[in-house]
This record gives sequence, structure tokens and C-alpha cells, in this order.
Amino acid sequence: MGYGDRRRFFRLTAIGLAVAPFANALTSGTARAEDLLDETDPAAAALKYRADATRSPDRKDPAAVCDNCALYTPKGSSAVGTCELFKGRLVAARGWCAKWESF
Repeated sequence: MGYGDRRRFFRLTAIGLAVAPFANALTSGTARAEDLLDETDPAAAALKYRADATRSPDRKDPAAVCDNCALYTPKGSSAVGTCELFKGRLVAARGWCAKWESF
């Protein structure tokens, strides 16, 4: 292996190592468990998000849950979906936050 070949090999290896962590996220169309919004997340805590709406002392309307909020988009037949407020994270369909909006 010549000097130029070796240099090319190391350069391609470095690029591959830099890109590898992002490859799965770019090619995967499904969310992983770690994509679920945690109630302790700073954004979730600021909006008083609860994965189980019945556990929220701030919720006044018993019918107010994420799956009937104008900001929620369901993910197939799953019990989770996306929310415009929490980009890139999934929320529980039966969850609730202080920004709940009716249709």
C-alpha cells in the first residue's frame, strides 16, 4: 500500500466514522423508544406535559388529551404521535400539556 493509498484510506475512514452516527437516523422511517418525550425534558416540563393526562393536576377539561389536540398528528395505529411543539419527539396519545388546543 503506497503513501497516497494509505492517506486516502485514513481520510475515508475518518469521514465514515463522522457520518456513521447519523446514518441510522437518516435512513430509518420509524421512531425508536428514545424518541419518546420524557416528562423531565425541559421543554416538556415547561409546558407541564404528562404522558398520562389523568396525572395532570392542571388539566381542567377531562376530554383534553393529545390525540384530540390540533397540534397532534398520530403515528399509524400506535398510541403515540408527533406534536408541533416537540419537534423530533413522540408524545403519548393519552398525554396532555398546557398548550392543548381544540380543533
